[in-house]
Formats: sequence, structure tokens, C-alpha cells
Amino acid sequence: MDIIVVEGTHDVSKIKSVYPDANCIITNGREISNETIDCIKELSKTNNIIIFTDPDSPGEKIRSIITEAVPNAKQAFLRKKDCISSNNKKVGIEHASKEAIKEALNNVYSNNSNIETITNQDLFKLGLNGNQNSAILREKISNYLNIGKPNCKTFLKRLNLLGLTYEKVEEIICKVK
Repeated sequence: MDIIVVEGTHDVSKIKSVYPDANCIITNGREISNETIDCIKELSKTNNIIIFTDPDSPGEKIRSIITEAVPNAKQAFLRKKDCISSNNKKVGIEHASKEAIKEALNNVYSNNSNIETITNQDLFKLGLNGNQNSAILREKISNYLNIGKPNCKTFLKRLNLLGLTYEKVEEIICKVK
């Protein structure tokens, strides 16, 4: 069974509007308790855990905490542009369209982060770190892969999470330039 870890009750409501039978755990935002982490760890022994947090700083922090505690957790991502509130002031799963929710949950990534397929040195060679336009290029690739908008260190982790090779990243760069 899949269990989707989200930040709040509005996220659960949104997911259940798309997948009525979905099983969700709420972290209560960045105030994730040790009890919640322990619960997720226990559930991960017999279920697939899918981390599906907002594409903002608190969401990334929660994702990092849970991934550290449950390394085998799967990852689902929303593009920031796909989950902005109607007044353009908030970002979150609860503001995403049903189509964006479906896309994110149908394209879940398994965690292969213990296999390093791309190194920081590779990022330099590819122009993804250390250049004036590195952040822009990383953002284009992140959008192409639908992995949020991570900083350079997290971007590297996510490329490895996906098991992408140097050659594959080169191909993607050609597509997004």
C-alpha cells in the first residue's frame, strides 16, 4: 500500500479529491514531531512511503527530515508554478490542479541516492555549478524533470535519486537550452 506524506489537512483534502481512497499522513508543517517520524518509519516497513511536500523552503526541510529518517521513501514533486494560490501569495499542494496532482503522483521517484551517478565535479563540467547562468540552467532541468526548484546541493542529490548519468544530463541540457 502507498502512504502519502503531506504537510497539512488541506493537502489531504486536495489529494482525496483526486484519489478518494488515498492513505495520507500529515506532518503538521515544519513542526514534524518525533512521533510522526517514528510512525512513518514503522509504516515504511510494510508500505511504500511517498513524500509529497510543498515546493517551498519548509516543504524541502520536511522532505529532507523524512528522507533522512526513511531513506527508502519515494519522492513526488510539484512544480512551484503549478501550485500557486489564486491570489499569488501562497504555494502548496492544496492550490494545485487535479491534473498536476495526478502528474506528480504518477511520476514518483524511488530513492537511489546511495548510488552516485553524478558528482559535484560533473556539475561544474556541465555548467550547472560555478557559472553565471548555472542557477538558470539548473532550474530549466529541474522543471524538465519535475523535481522542484532545489539549490545546487539538493539538485545533485535529486539527479542521483533519479539515477541519471552524465550523458543523460548532457542530453537534457541540449533539450532545455
